[in-house]
Amino acid sequence: MSYQPLLISYQQAADLRQHVGADSLIGRSIAEEIQALEAYMPIGIEIPGHGEAGGYEHNRHKQNYIHLDLAGRLYLITGEQRYLDYATTMLVEYAKVYKHRDLNISRDTNKPGRLFHQTLNENMWMLYSSCAYSCIRHELTEDQQQLIENDLFKVMLEMFVVTYAENFDIIHNHGLWSVASAGICAYAINDQATVDKALYGLKGDSVSGGFIAQLTQLFSPDGYYMEGPYYHRFSLRPIFLFAEAIERRQPEVGIYKLKNEVIKTTAYAVMSTAFPDGTLPALNDSSRTMDIKDLGILLATNICFERYEQNETLLAMAKHQDHVWVHNTGATLSNALENNAEVPNFNWGSLSLTDGAAGECGGVTILRHRDAKSDDSMALLWYGQHGSDAKLHSALDHGHFDGLHLSLFNNNQEFINDYGYGRWVNIEPKFGGRYIPENKSYCKQTVAHNTVVVDQTSQNQGVTAIAQQHNGEKHFTILGNQSDNGKLQAMSAFARDYYTGVDQQRTVIMLESEEFEKPLIIDLFRMISEEEHTYDYPVHYKGQIIRTDFEYQTHKSLNTLGDAHGYQHLWNLGQGKVEGSSLTTWLMGDSYYSLISSANADSEVIFSRTGANDPDFNLRNEPMFMLRQKAADHLFANVYETHGYFNESVEASLNARGQVDSVEVLLNDQVASVISINLVNDKKLTVCVSNVVGVDENTTSDVTVDGQSISWKGPVVIK
Repeated sequence: MSYQPLLISYQQAADLRQHVGADSLIGRSIAEEIQALEAYMPIGIEIPGHGEAGGYEHNRHKQNYIHLDLAGRLYLITGEQRYLDYATTMLVEYAKVYKHRDLNISRDTNKPGRLFHQTLNENMWMLYSSCAYSCIRHELTEDQQQLIENDLFKVMLEMFVVTYAENFDIIHNHGLWSVASAGICAYAINDQATVDKALYGLKGDSVSGGFIAQLTQLFSPDGYYMEGPYYHRFSLRPIFLFAEAIERRQPEVGIYKLKNEVIKTTAYAVMSTAFPDGTLPALNDSSRTMDIKDLGILLATNICFERYEQNETLLAMAKHQDHVWVHNTGATLSNALENNAEVPNFNWGSLSLTDGAAGECGGVTILRHRDAKSDDSMALLWYGQHGSDAKLHSALDHGHFDGLHLSLFNNNQEFINDYGYGRWVNIEPKFGGRYIPENKSYCKQTVAHNTVVVDQTSQNQGVTAIAQQHNGEKHFTILGNQSDNGKLQAMSAFARDYYTGVDQQRTVIMLESEEFEKPLIIDLFRMISEEEHTYDYPVHYKGQIIRTDFEYQTHKSLNTLGDAHGYQHLWNLGQGKVEGSSLTTWLMGDSYYSLISSANADSEVIFSRTGANDPDFNLRNEPMFMLRQKAADHLFANVYETHGYFNESVEASLNARGQVDSVEVLLNDQVASVISINLVNDKKLTVCVSNVVGVDENTTSDVTVDGQSISWKGPVVIK
């Protein structure tokens, strides 16, 4: 029997049969997939017509290919005749109607398919259906094979590879799905000529297009993808499914070794950005709930463990995912996890990832700390290129205007958060499940993020073409862990000319000290300008304001904070003048969080909430407050302190007031920033940061503050 299924051999399927009914991770995963298929099959087979994006027809086609794939694979594993019959009938019914279908109506600039409104979804349908076909092909009659191959798959390949040739070779996330689906389909029907086009591009040069070009050009040297983790995880599915098929059919290609194991590098890059609860950071157009249980990351975890290295971090990932791919790689991972059941939560440690094809476009730095109670703290600073790749069409503009964005996490929650995208995925009544208009008018705008807004306008004027000309620049990083210099970690970056005549520098320090329950986050946001501007420092939080140390006035009638750049969607709830320093505490879950901020004369704190100018109630109503300052050169010196505990069920509240009393700026110039953090017990911490470009661990800084000389070596010191 020379023909083998694409992703699993007959022998491997037989080996998996031994795990059916087993009380193991692989056994439970098989049971879950059988249960899913058994629940879907009684609905019957329906091949719907055209419909709205995200509507019934769209979702039915999607569920059809998901369960078709399950039926094919589970037939090989269980030998259940009903699964073979179901998969066969499904493929035959699609083959009878597919080539006679008119093209769907595209709802954006993406090319339409015959089933879906955009070819991306049709690529996905073809990939999964081809995998299913390869699992049952040996059981089909010659007439069935000819019908499915000639009237379905070859018609699809003609559309994707020939009719839409200009999109087939595009180096982009969508291009990955295009070449992977074509390559897998071509393998399934023994069409090596089309496989070669999918591998090496239409010109056959591995540069202008094809899977090899995608892998070698799409990611930074550290594996980061410019559109951010949400779209990055989506790219992992076609990468790993096609790579596995290539390795099985053409091992001589050496796909897993390509470009210094780029497949592993890029998988680890997206995995390593995850928050400790498994969710992915909402950089650019992103869901706030997407996490490492996503199928692309699950596939990557399984295959990397089998093909690259069997390390504890991947085991911990699998433990969190609580599911493995029903495949021989899943069985390997399941067996290993049984022997390491006490593996702790995954921890990728502190790291920096470059952005850009050559690592030249800034990047993202993540600081992590695990305490004695195994609670993980994380701070993320993003300073890469604008996350938009509009080479294919304008709908691919997923970038947000949020350079120097900050996210903070501890106590199993992101307590300074990003709004994410404006989209109600697959909820057809909400703009067809597509991006809502407010995605552009609010979610993309700078005020929707935790970074400074200048003169109530978004970075780069809120224009993608201008934003694509700029990227952040790393200043320095100090990374560590509990065994070395983990008590003080830091990251710093510049964003130059995102606003005309204004440069920005953000330095974030994570400090572990016995004085504080959790690591203290020190955020020094430096604005550099010769002219006066209005600077807004927004803080997006969840929870309830508990106290402030300043007076403010709430408004009985509401007005918006502005007319454009996202401000038109923000209600002005109240505001107060501050001078010297300000403190705001809020409760989120069972933890208290305080932000203590320096302030100049005429500083202001404004309390706000999303929801203004939102006639269709598209936006989530979320609170935020902002620190407003008019100045030329200015340093926002901010300290985030996590403290205390609250349990409503037992009416317990502990340490609702933190240890930090006030923050004072002592020096702010091109040489250094020096601040004083004043504690309630009359202790002081003096924080010194070098602002000199090119600073490293050997750089010596000498400054004078209030007549006193301060010297230190390296980028940061705390005295």
